Amino acid sequence: MATPTKPKRRARIVVGSAKTAVDSAIYLDDRLPFARWLRPQLRKLFPSHWSFLLGELALYSFALLVLTGTFLTLFYKPNPDVAFASAAEISLNVRGGLLMRQLHHWSATVFVLAIVAHLCRVFFTGAFRRPRELTWMLGVVLFGLVLFESFLGVSLPGDQLAMTGLRQAQGLLLSIPVVGTYLSAFAFDGEFPGQVLPRIFVTHVLLVPGILMAVVPLHALILTWRQKHTERRSSRRESEGRANEERSGRDHEHERKPAEGQVSGGPFFPYFAVKNGATALFTMGAIAALATFVRVNPVWEHGAYSAGGHVPSAQPFWYFGVLDGAQRLVPPWELTIGGYVLQPGLWIPPLILTVFFGILLLYPFLERRFTGDGDHHHLLDRPSQAPVRTPLGIAVIAFFTVLWAGTWVSEAAPPMHSAPGFPQPPPAPHALLTVPHDTYATIVLGLRVAVFVVPVVAFLVARAVCRGRGQRGL
Repeated sequence: MATPTKPKRRARIVVGSAKTAVDSAIYLDDRLPFARWLRPQLRKLFPSHWSFLLGELALYSFALLVLTGTFLTLFYKPNPDVAFASAAEISLNVRGGLLMRQLHHWSATVFVLAIVAHLCRVFFTGAFRRPRELTWMLGVVLFGLVLFESFLGVSLPGDQLAMTGLRQAQGLLLSIPVVGTYLSAFAFDGEFPGQVLPRIFVTHVLLVPGILMAVVPLHALILTWRQKHTERRSSRRESEGRANEERSGRDHEHERKPAEGQVSGGPFFPYFAVKNGATALFTMGAIAALATFVRVNPVWEHGAYSAGGHVPSAQPFWYFGVLDGAQRLVPPWELTIGGYVLQPGLWIPPLILTVFFGILLLYPFLERRFTGDGDHHHLLDRPSQAPVRTPLGIAVIAFFTVLWAGTWVSEAAPPMHSAPGFPQPPPAPHALLTVPHDTYATIVLGLRVAVFVVPVVAFLVARAVCRGRGQRGL
C-alpha cells in the first residue's frame, strides 16, 4: 500500500487561498446580498456592433485625462507671475513631464472627438427618442462642459498664445451691453490679466471635473443598467422589432423596464468585459503613441505673455475654430445708441452656439412635437429612413464646417516700423497659410456666401439620397 505524501507548500497555499476567497465571498453575501444583484447584471446583453463602443472610447480617454491631470497638478503653479515658468519647467525639467502634458492634451482631444462621434451616432440613428430623452440631455450637457473645460485647459500655461485667447474672451465679455464690465471684473478680478489664472485653475481642476465625474457615471448608468440598449435594424429582425416596439409602447405603464428579447449580442461577462478591456487598451495605446510622436503646444517656444508681443502662429482646435471662424466671417458692424457704441458682430457667434446647444438639448421633444411620434423606440433607424432628421444633421455639420474654414487662411501681417532711433521690431510669425489682403477679402466674402448656400445644398442632396434609398428599400 502506497504511503500518502504530504502536499507541497505551494499547493497548500493555493488551496488555502481559494478556500479563504470562497469563505470571504460567502461571508459578505450573507450580510450584503451581492450575488442576488450581480448575477443578472453579469448576464445583461450588450450589442456587438463596433459603433456602440464610441461611448467607451470617451470613457477611457476621460480616465486617462484625470490621471494625467492629477500628475500635472502636483507641479503646476497657478500664480500669474510664475505660471508660464511652471509650465515650461514641467515640460523641460520634470522627469516625464512633457510626456504627461502630451498625454493630457491628446486625451482631451480624443475625449471630445469620441463624444462628437457618439452624439452623431445617437442622432442619426434616432437613439435619443423616448424613453431615452434624459440620457440624450445628459450627453449634450457633458459635451458643453467638455468644450468649456478644454478652453480652460489651454489657457493655463500662461504663454503668449494662451493669454491672447483669454484677451479675446475678455473683449467678448466687455462687448455685452450693461453687464459686460461686471462679468469681466468677476472673471478677471479687475483689469487684464488680474487673477484669472488662479480662478481658471480652480475651475479646471475642481469644479468642472467634479461635475463631469458625476455626469459621466450618471449618463452611463442610466443607459446601461436602467434602460435596455437599442438594437440595429436588420432584414431578419425588423418586423419583430416593430412588433416589440408597439407592445412596449402599450405596456410601458405596467412595465418599468422593457424586455430584452430583441437585443442581440453577448452578456456583460465575459463577452462585453473582454471587449471593454480591449477597447481600453487600444484607446490608451493610441493616445500614448500620439503623445510620443506628435508634439503639441510647445510653450517654451511661445514665450511668456507680453502685452505688445506677436501672437504665435497656431491653428486653433477644430471645436474652437468654429467660434473663431464665425468671428472672422461676421462683418464688423457697429451701432451707436445714446452715445454708446455697440458691436453686435461680436455677439452673433456666441448666440449661434447658444441657440445650437439649446436646440440640441431639446431636440427629442422638438422632433416628437413635429412628428407626433410618442411611442417607445428600442429599434434604431437607418439614416436613410429619416428623410428630415438626416439631412438636417448633414446641413448643421456643413454649416459648422464652413465656419471652421474661416480659420484655415489668414491675412499676411503688415510690416511694422519703429520710430527713428528705436530698434526695428521683430517680424510677425507666419501663419500656417497666409495670403495678401485682397485675396483674403475675396476668401472671406466667398465663405460668407457659402455659410448660407452650402447647408441648403447639403440638406437637399442628403434628402434626395435618403428618399432614393427609401424607395429602393435600403
